[in-house]
Formats: sequence, C-alpha cells, structure tokens
Amino acid sequence: MTKKPWCILLAWLITAQSAALESQSSEPALLMPLPQQAQSALWSAQILTRYHYRAAPLDDAMSERIFANYVDSLDRERLFFLQSDIERFASARTQLDDAILKQDLSIPFAMFNLQRQRLAERVAQARELVNQKPVFTLKESYPHSREKAPWAKSEDELRDLWRKRVKNDWLRLKLAGKDEAAIRTTLDKRYENYLTRSARLKSDDVFQLFMNAYSTAMDPHTQYLGPRAAEDFDISMRLSLVGIGAVLQERDEYTTIRELVPGGPAAESGKLKVGDRIIGVGQGVQAPITDVLGWRLDDVVALIRGKTDTTVVLSVLPANAGPDGNPTLISLGRRKINVEAQAARKSIIEARDGTASRRIGVISLPAFYEDFAARRKGDPNYRSATRDVSRLLAQLKKEKVDGILIDLRNNGGGSLSEAVDLTGLFIDEGPVVQQRNARGEVRIERDQQGGLAWGGPLAVLINRGSASASEIFAAAIQDYGRGLVIGETSYGKGTVQTVVDLNEVAKEDKAQLGELKMTIAQFFRINGGTTQLRGVSPDIAFPSTTDPEQFGESSSENALPWTQIKAAEFSPAGQVTTLVPALRARHDARVARDPAFRYLLEDVAEANVQRKNNQVSLNETERRAELEKREAKQKLRAGNNPSAAQKAPRRDDGLLANERALSADLAEEKEQKKAKDVLLTESAKILSDEIGLLKADTRLAAQVLPAASAMATQTR
Repeated sequence: MTKKPWCILLAWLITAQSAALESQSSEPALLMPLPQQAQSALWSAQILTRYHYRAAPLDDAMSERIFANYVDSLDRERLFFLQSDIERFASARTQLDDAILKQDLSIPFAMFNLQRQRLAERVAQARELVNQKPVFTLKESYPHSREKAPWAKSEDELRDLWRKRVKNDWLRLKLAGKDEAAIRTTLDKRYENYLTRSARLKSDDVFQLFMNAYSTAMDPHTQYLGPRAAEDFDISMRLSLVGIGAVLQERDEYTTIRELVPGGPAAESGKLKVGDRIIGVGQGVQAPITDVLGWRLDDVVALIRGKTDTTVVLSVLPANAGPDGNPTLISLGRRKINVEAQAARKSIIEARDGTASRRIGVISLPAFYEDFAARRKGDPNYRSATRDVSRLLAQLKKEKVDGILIDLRNNGGGSLSEAVDLTGLFIDEGPVVQQRNARGEVRIERDQQGGLAWGGPLAVLINRGSASASEIFAAAIQDYGRGLVIGETSYGKGTVQTVVDLNEVAKEDKAQLGELKMTIAQFFRINGGTTQLRGVSPDIAFPSTTDPEQFGESSSENALPWTQIKAAEFSPAGQVTTLVPALRARHDARVARDPAFRYLLEDVAEANVQRKNNQVSLNETERRAELEKREAKQKLRAGNNPSAAQKAPRRDDGLLANERALSADLAEEKEQKKAKDVLLTESAKILSDEIGLLKADTRLAAQVLPAASAMATQTR
C-alpha cells in the first residue's frame, strides 16, 4: 500500500463537486456510501482472497486493476473525463485496497460524483449545440467506438468530440426525414434524459459498480450482486416470480405496459392493455397510492411484485389518454408467474432433399435454468431445463420427427447440473464434464441414469453467445461422437461459479449485504481439453457475425489461460465425425447456390469492414450516398429473389428504442420474428443430409449411431 495520502485527492474532488453544485442548483445531491456497503465490501474481500479459484491478495497490485476497471465502468467510451482528471486520480490507484479494508469507500464515491458532474457539463454543451444548425458539408467523421481511445487532453478537444457526437445524432434524424424543429425537440429531450437517468442513480448502484470493478479484477465471471440484482438472478434461474404478469418498459418517464403474460392476473382482469401507463401503486385496497411518475423502472417493479395472494392497486392512465387524462384504479391479486419467454420451446422444420422430405424437430433453449430452492425442498414438480426438454422430446417423437436440432445460440449458460442432466437425455451412462478446484482436485460429473430420451440423429447449433453450460453440453455431444456441432466457435467460458450469500456468511439479519457469484473451479471436457478461451469449435462452421476481439472470453484481459488435464474414461456413443467431410461438401455446394446465404455472407463481410474502419462520415452527401447504396442493394435482392431475401433491417430512423412509438416498436419486433432464419434453416438441412446418408447405408448407420436402433425406444 502506498504511503502517499489520498486525502488531498479526496479534498479536491469534493471541492470541485461542491463548486459545481453551487453553480448548478438542479444537480442531484452527492451520493455517499452506506455503512452496510463498507461491511459488504470487507466480507467480499475476505472471501475472494481465500476461496476464489485464482485467489489473489487485496494489495496495491489488485488496487490498480480495480482502479482500471472502475474508471472504465464510469466512462467506457472516454466521453466525460479529461486526461487531467485521470492524472488527478493517480493517487487513488493504489488506495482502493485500503478503502475496502478500512471500510471507507469515500474515494470510489467521489470518483463517481465527479463523473456525474462531468456528464452534466457535457449535456449542457450538447443542449446548447442543439440550438445551432450543424454544417454537413465538411469532410469529418465520428468513431463508432471509443473504448480504446485516449482520454481527451483538453476541454477544447472534449468539446469538439461532443460537437461531432451531436452532429451525428442530428444527421441521422435528418436522413430519416425529420425536420429541423422535430430534430431539436428529439435531441433536447434525449440529452435531458441522460441527466434524468444519472439523477436516478442511487448509492447501491455506485457500490455495485465499484464492487464489480473488484470482482472482475479476479476474473471476468466473478460478480457482486446487490439485493435487487440477486433477486433478478434467482428469477432467471427458476423462471418464475410473484407479480401481476405484465412486461413493463419505461417510456417518457411513464412505466408502460409492453406485454401482458397470457394467464396472468393482468391479462385475466381484462382491465389492462398494451400501452397503458402505471402512474401509481398501492399495497392493498386500503393503502395509499404511491405516485411513481418519473420513477426508475426497477423501483416501480419492486412495488408491484410481492407475496402470493396479496393485492396490489394500480393507478393507470389509459394508452389513449393524454397526460391530463383521468387515471383508473385497478386491483389485482399477485400470483406466481412463469417466465415462458426464457423457457425451452419446440418447432418443426420440413427439410426437403430432392423428392424426400424430412421433419426436423427444433428445440430452442435460451438458458440452462433450474429452480434450486424447489428442488432442495423436494418439490416433485420443480422447473428445470432438462425436464422441459424431455417433455418436448416426447412430444416431437409423437409427431414423428426424423432428427433433433438443439438451438443454443445466445444461451449464456446457467446451471452446470442441468448441462449434465441434459446431456444424459442423449447418451447412456457416462462422464459429461470434469471439474478442477483451486487445490487441483479433479471431480468427474456423470450421467448416471441409463437409457436415452432420444437416440436418433442429433445436431447442436451454437454461436459466439453460447457459453458455459452450453459449451459443456455441446462439447460432450461432440466428444461422444453423438451429434454434429454446427455454427460459430462458442464464447470460451470454462469456469464454474457458485453464489455466496453474504448475509449468511456474516450472520447479519438486519442489513442486506447482497451475494457474491464467485469462480471456484474450472471445467474440462471429457477428452481432457477445456473450452476456456478457445470455446467449442463447430464440425461445420458458419460465418461469424461477431468480433472475437470485442466479444468472448478471449476479449477479457484477465481471463484464465487455456490448459489441459487427463482425459476421462468414456466409451464413444457414435462416430458422427466420419460423416463431416461429406456433409460439409453438401453444405458448401448448397450455400453456394443459395441467395439467402450469399446475402448473409455479404452482410457479415460489410459489417466487419465497418467495424474495423470504426468511423462514420459526418458529410451529408457521403452519408446519403451510403444510405442509397444500401437501399438499392436491398431492393435488388428483393426483386431478384423475393423468397430468399430476408426482411430488410429497419431503416435508420435516428431514434433510440424508447423514443419510438410503442405500436411501431411492437410491429417491427413482430416482423423480425417472422423473418427467415437462414442459419437455423441451413442447420436443419445439414441434419437432414445426415439422415439421408444413414438411411441409404444401414452399415454406416450402425457405425455412426450404434446404439440408436437398440435404445431409441427407451424413455427416461
């Protein structure tokens, strides 16, 4: 720990903030740490330094990593702080360890308050610029991303950066056909909302930012969860909550109903509809109504959620009423609501091969969820991904499908035990994944239940967003030779986390300390390799739509390295890899003559060029030419191959999501859902090719899926 005192820095920060507040009375009050947060930080440090998989002391070296992460979280795009601000922070670089150990979080809170002051200064400038019509004939540009850019060295440099930012916002709206008055109104409101959102931030938000700067300094997947974040995590795992069954969204300071969940209290009441705005919430019919206009969405949601069979009263402004309309009081009973949008679902694709038509059952799995609490209590009907997939498999078998395609695109993982259990639906008994803890001890997780839920042709579709449990499942299916893996190389997360309740550790009953999701082990494939950094490589690769330098484990500076251990003993369930050369040749030939796939390749290549260029022109003539070129390309595609051309992306209207009319937003979302999924369709065709090869050669079928004929009829 450095001997240089940090009190000089702290005094400067507080003085600068106080001066700003005196000159801008509309600025929000300074945020200060709460006693329980200092307590929570200390307990977190004691746990991380002792029990983390890659335990490291909380010292000056760790403080510097925390500092870098925290500054990055406060100003990721280098839009607010000046280089001089970063230099003034210098003495704090090696003092954040002291801040945690001495339970004095003044420094990180002072840094946050300064960022909020800098944001207010930039918003004031932006709103001034809105009143000045930009000149669009100059040859200049604005960067898409500034994450790796240097800090502005002067106020003039930062002001020029924001001049270009405002100019780009203005030009987007102009190209979308907005007139000058509409542009000024839209942008002024947008920049005002930056201040509004900043003013709504609370001490808990700052603390969570700071603690995640510490936790991610250990590794990318260790995370601090405040009480509200912990509850949201639990909901995502059990796929249920107690509430009224309405999807809410913040629009123009109103909490607006975006969707009503079928079968939920809100939908069954018949009194609420999409677009209605909640302006007040009461706890019971006799309780006073709390005005929630202008509140943060999560605060409103916290009031609406509650205990089962209790009553919540909503003061609702109908969708078609103006701001001065008469609100209606609606009483609803809270009930358990299942979050079906994140649950496994099925569909069937008819894949044609000449005169043959094969039915491919598709199971889309967004997450590996499991209701841990219900399972611990012995609830025979507890919710889990494996149970849902097993039920869907049974339905698809009755519908006489020829093959099963598991779609794990953008499935970020979840329960490791669910990954093991899900693998068990497609293999007989055997190891699925290996775990190595911090002491170097290796434990093998096995499927111990005999029989198969599905013994026929199988494929797994992954992309860069498929991580953790998704990678365990895909790797096991690949290592067993049980099925094809198709798509992009996966995320590359090969670590295991557990959740530590800080209240239980501290034996604290009053203050809410939150939870720590901490890395405790690394998992390995049964072949001894790991998915860490390298991910799962598909047997048949699709074009990558993401930049591996920006997304994936390899983009994290402090990710664990790739390594290898001894392979587990296992018996292959098949030899699907023997078919890969033939299947790849058929795939290549098909996509070469498939306009939809060719269009996708063109779009991916264009996106990669734009990403590397990292600049957008601020010259109106150049931008219009680019826009006309894109629209002409889409028109040509639609004219040449109307059945192959995917729905054209939304024409850039220059608006942020919450600035569009809700009806237009929902209509666009509906159209996108109906758009052709080129990669899913091609994956089904690849699996259909496999089925065709196996049906044409019984000896090959016995070699590739030896257990299929004997075990396909067995159920779990």
